[in-house]
Amino acid sequence: MAAPAFITVSSVFHYLGPAFAVLLFARLDVFGVTWLRIASAAVVFAVWRRPWRLVPRLTAAQRRVLLALGVVLAAMNTAFYLAIARLPLSTVGSIEFLGVVIVAAVGVRSLRNALALGLAVVGVLALADIRLAGEPIGFGFAFANCALFMLYVSLGHRIANTGPRDAARWGGADRRGGADRWDGVDQLGAAMLVAAVATTPLGLVHAAPAFHHPGWLLAGVGVGVCSSVIPYVTDQLAMARVRRATFALMLSLLPASATVIGLLVLSQLPTVRDLLGVALVIVAVALHQQPAHRPG
Repeated sequence: MAAPAFITVSSVFHYLGPAFAVLLFARLDVFGVTWLRIASAAVVFAVWRRPWRLVPRLTAAQRRVLLALGVVLAAMNTAFYLAIARLPLSTVGSIEFLGVVIVAAVGVRSLRNALALGLAVVGVLALADIRLAGEPIGFGFAFANCALFMLYVSLGHRIANTGPRDAARWGGADRRGGADRWDGVDQLGAAMLVAAVATTPLGLVHAAPAFHHPGWLLAGVGVGVCSSVIPYVTDQLAMARVRRATFALMLSLLPASATVIGLLVLSQLPTVRDLLGVALVIVAVALHQQPAHRPG
């Protein structure tokens, strides 16, 4: 039950932070809010995990994955904020899930899990009141975020299950011979530093007004902790426990969470259809069965 618990926490904070970011858009440009989110998360990881200590122990291939993840995080968060600045949070959340449906479908191995996937898809479709008219740019950013989110799941799962080459000598391997689950968090922290560097040229200029308003700056830090520290860390801890396809299916909680957070924070009222979609998603996640063997 550890993995579903981690996913639940991740799904709540995944949209709680952006909901606060929407409120911050009235004060700062989207690029400024994005930079505050990523930069504050990078500072938290730097102080907490000091991820640069792990980098010399990684292989060249692992460093390339880490670099790619950092670039993906920068692009994904920027596209996501550009989307939610134009569209309802629940709509963007539903589009975001479309990509992971593909990941989950590839890993279906039983009738029970196929049924779970089907219920999740129906639930998300019920939640997704997607109209491609009126905000074509917003939908463009939403679908770009969807594609980048697929890359995040793929790269994130890889670092969650591959530790440094000398993990055993450093005492970093767990009892089952795999990577220490916290090695993935350290690699995530290093990737967040890369994302901060990538977004600084454009974002720092737009975030500059926040340095003259402590309240705005504190709000930006809160968005970073809620959006890029808590959910990404819990994602890593879940990815280290379940197969990629199982993790992808559990992410069907994301649009359901977006609907609930949209109601509580942004006063975006759900319909009966939305509530039905939330219920179907919850049933799907409860029905899914993780294969007995640990992921490779």
